[in-house]
Amino acid sequence: MNMQRLLPGIIAMAAVVVASNILVQYLVGQWLTWGAFTYPFAFLVTDVMNRVYGAATARKVVLAGFVTGVICSLIGSQIQGEFGPLVTLRVAIGSGTAFLVAQLVDVFVFDRLRKGVWWRAPFVSTLVGSTLDTAIFFSIAFAAAFSWIEPSNDVSWANEVLPLLGVGPESPLWVSLAVADWMVKLSLALVALVPFRLIIGWLRPQAV
Repeated sequence: MNMQRLLPGIIAMAAVVVASNILVQYLVGQWLTWGAFTYPFAFLVTDVMNRVYGAATARKVVLAGFVTGVICSLIGSQIQGEFGPLVTLRVAIGSGTAFLVAQLVDVFVFDRLRKGVWWRAPFVSTLVGSTLDTAIFFSIAFAAAFSWIEPSNDVSWANEVLPLLGVGPESPLWVSLAVADWMVKLSLALVALVPFRLIIGWLRPQAV
């Protein structure tokens, strides 16, 4: 693989990961952060690389994104916020695990559906990957069942029982946060079909 072809994907993925790690510190309303609106575009980057250059190249871009995320977590763990380090061990493990699993599954599903109509592979793979990403991250980072990972990290606030998204059945706060995050990912999976189509139309003639 020509590094010149791989580099734009790596840069784009790194940009999304870094931006999301910064913007996750800023709230939007009661259930979301700004990072929720940037991170889903990691799937767009992966899917574009997969469509144009194949699954092997897409996996290399995913690995680059994972390494970038680990570096961001290491930096965040050294920065003290109002309630302790910006990135706790549980958040770091949850983030890294969710990213790697979700993106690699996205690559796998996309590759299996690549011969169908143009929108099916990016939409279905992103939907599956996003669902896994949300479930893995919020469970590891905040669910009481995973408190053994970092006993000193008090996440009792995330397990406070409240109506789901303020209106539904009672559930831990982290479940509302996860559902809101997943809904944004689902919406952006639909929106991202437009730039996916445009970018592929531009890059496809250059692909081998």
